[in-house]
Amino acid sequence: MLEVTYLPSIVVVGTQWGDEGKGKIVDFLAKKADVVVRYNGGCNAGHTVLVKDRKFKFHLVPSGVLQGKIGVIGNGTVIDPKVLVEEIEALKHEGIDLKLYISCKAHVTMPYHRIFDRGKEIKRGREKIGTTGRGIGPTYADKMKRTEAIRVSDFISEKFEEKLSRILELKIPELLEYGIIKDEGELESYKREIMEEYSVYAEKLRGFVTDTSLLLNKFLDEGKTVLFEGAQGTLLDVDHGTYPYVTSSNATAGGACTGAGVGPRRINRVIGVAKAYTTRVGSGPFPTELTDEIGDFLRERGHEYGTTTGRPRRCGWLDVVILKYAKRINSLDELALTKLDVLSGLEKLKICVAYEIDGKIVKEFPASISELEKCKPVYIELDGWEEIERSEWREIARKDFEALPKNAKTYVQKIRELVDLPITIISVGPDREETIVWKA
Repeated sequence: MLEVTYLPSIVVVGTQWGDEGKGKIVDFLAKKADVVVRYNGGCNAGHTVLVKDRKFKFHLVPSGVLQGKIGVIGNGTVIDPKVLVEEIEALKHEGIDLKLYISCKAHVTMPYHRIFDRGKEIKRGREKIGTTGRGIGPTYADKMKRTEAIRVSDFISEKFEEKLSRILELKIPELLEYGIIKDEGELESYKREIMEEYSVYAEKLRGFVTDTSLLLNKFLDEGKTVLFEGAQGTLLDVDHGTYPYVTSSNATAGGACTGAGVGPRRINRVIGVAKAYTTRVGSGPFPTELTDEIGDFLRERGHEYGTTTGRPRRCGWLDVVILKYAKRINSLDELALTKLDVLSGLEKLKICVAYEIDGKIVKEFPASISELEKCKPVYIELDGWEEIERSEWREIARKDFEALPKNAKTYVQKIRELVDLPITIISVGPDREETIVWKA
């Protein structure tokens, strides 16, 4: 297997609606990195890594820690202490030597955030946005309000209870609305309930907390290779995604700077991760969605169920309009293509190269959600390739790009041509070893 060329600072970002397989790509690249950083999102993210048939599921801890690297959770994330403590303990139980730092500036997801999240989604009814119900949106909303937020530095301080008391007072109307308390007289007991549980988490996390911006810039000054691991994907970015059907953070490459506390000149390389087809979870327009037996085939063959929620993912053909948009928004240098193996056995494959809107051909991704809802995909068609067994894919991965079936090579080359980007990594299976490095 060919080696990957490394530069000091690399951002790995999703180019679709998330779930592109970033966890595996980060794990693969982390072999030669020194530090891996999560810079956005919360426990709504789910990265799955398979190592010699052992499956690891990550929600907050950077997946690169499996390679024994330093893990950093940046200030742009929101942290559910309960989930993070459980994840840390599970990794330690698996024998992972965890070297982890948590930003003192990251914000904390509290138990009421989860209840607000689910309650608001129920109230939206048919207009629901497809949230995971993990409290991420309400946590970021409190962050932006500034007066009702809890940072990690607050959470581990002696004044946490005092701050929590003030915030709960401000939230009485919502606490009553969502049935968390029946009347104001229950506020004190609810606060004690939170303190009893969450003070334990604070004690367990205190030793991991530091100024991670200072730490990361020091690492970069020392010439260490830092890998920035994005959560979700470009089309879920709160500014550049299919708003309002998005997440609450900046999932694009620019989020690495604000979410980790490093300047833009410190980023040397941006790798976009794309599935060989397209999926999305939750509501919102999806031009290439397949609701037929091919969509079912992709879902079952690709095990397209959410790592965090278990929800079935919507599946469709590869959309190059989206990939070109992601290239522009993220300043992509190259692509990593995942799940190529899932397409084996299909007689014909389609790639969306443009949209038709009200009879007009459009090659740029629409900025308006109302325009996107009108989009009809314009496809080109390619021949598929025969069914390939898992053992054969593993054998192919031990060789190189030329070992792929002829039509699989044609498919990859067509994507490279259409997006006008090098495809340097091709994943042909879930395991770390089922990866091809392509230097064409």
